Amino acid sequence: MTTLDNKQTEAGLQRKLGLVGVTSLGIGSIIGTGIFTVLGDAVPLAGPAALVSFVLAAATCAFSALSYAELAAAIPVSGSAYSYAKAALGPLVAFLVGWNLCLEYGLSVGAVASSWSQYFHALLKSWFGVELPAALTATPAQGGWLDLPAALIVLLCTLLLVKGVKETSWFNTAMVILKIGVLVLFIGIAAFAFDPANMTPFAPHGVSGISAAAALLFFCYIGFDTVSTASEEVKDPQRTLPKAILASLVISTVLFCAVALAALGAMPAEQMAGNEALLSRIIDRVTGIGWGYWLLTVGAVIALTSVVLTVLYGQTRILFAMSRDGMLPKAFGTVDERRGTPVVNTLFVGILIALLAAFVPLDVIVELTTIGTLTAFAAVNVAVLVLRRTRPEMERPFRAPGAPVTPVLGLLMCLYLAISLPSVTWIRFVVWGAIGVAVYWFFSRRNATV
Repeated sequence: MTTLDNKQTEAGLQRKLGLVGVTSLGIGSIIGTGIFTVLGDAVPLAGPAALVSFVLAAATCAFSALSYAELAAAIPVSGSAYSYAKAALGPLVAFLVGWNLCLEYGLSVGAVASSWSQYFHALLKSWFGVELPAALTATPAQGGWLDLPAALIVLLCTLLLVKGVKETSWFNTAMVILKIGVLVLFIGIAAFAFDPANMTPFAPHGVSGISAAAALLFFCYIGFDTVSTASEEVKDPQRTLPKAILASLVISTVLFCAVALAALGAMPAEQMAGNEALLSRIIDRVTGIGWGYWLLTVGAVIALTSVVLTVLYGQTRILFAMSRDGMLPKAFGTVDERRGTPVVNTLFVGILIALLAAFVPLDVIVELTTIGTLTAFAAVNVAVLVLRRTRPEMERPFRAPGAPVTPVLGLLMCLYLAISLPSVTWIRFVVWGAIGVAVYWFFSRRNATV
């Protein structure tokens, strides 16, 4: 296991992140595509009861966040759920968890980049009167050639990550402050158009609609686990990581619920379906404040840039941890001595995800990301239960309160949301898992050092 030296780990990563920087990393990962785009897909499923769906998704994350906080403090190494599964459940399960984390992080970056492209295009049209060719702003499944802006933002964030984690942290923290300000502005403006009549009927599709929306809105919350991928680059990780994980989730949840309430009060639920750049359209069409629309669109572009950057960061650190253990080719685990970053790994991931963002539609990405995340969260809850029994002597600077009840609840809620996903998503997920088993059997099993 890597040492906890305050400057540099044995692997060459440098400890440069404090509490503010790493909490911003979590918030930067969470607040993005979900609240700016997926809200418009969830409301038609649940109606105004999407507020309950938000709370249900947040509760699922809260139980899992407590488990993450315990393991991040006890096992402060890169790799997130992969490293925790390795310690508790063995190399095969750990590899499959890591494999699904690659699905979660890689696809979610693609989804965020696709949403960024929508808002960026809206900004160009409203600000400069420039409309990009449809062939360059839509995937082949959407009738275009490729989503070029989505690919370009991924590549730009890749270059920033190559430069170094400290520079990345400064840039991300600035963007987090700006996007929180934008969401507060939206709440304030939309409040003037709040109509209680828009809240009825509250749950037109019943419990099934609330559950389906919660499974989709769960996508909003994924990202707090990015904090744990930074373990080897955080100062005093045993104390800092639990605080950052829980703080980023609480702050984001409060903002999500406030934004959702303001949006539902300002626009009837039935008008939200199919609305791209939804929050900007609410400001524009419902309140008629042109400058608010422009500012919110700028804020969305900033917010989504932050998410692309931070989630891309998380993906590279998971591959780094798996490569260090021999689960994946060694090139992913090499660190540039001057920059203190895994440059080859970062460039590979950035180029691959840029291609994904350019050619794969958003709806496919969101559902696959959700099921990959639920699998990782379930594994972390199980790891807490197993390690509490098999390694009771392990030092735990933070202990999940209410265990074993809270990890069990976290596990059950992950399973509940997972079964709410469409069957086609499960089929794609099983295919991805089968490919992972093949990779493990023919490569990882023979080269692993754990």
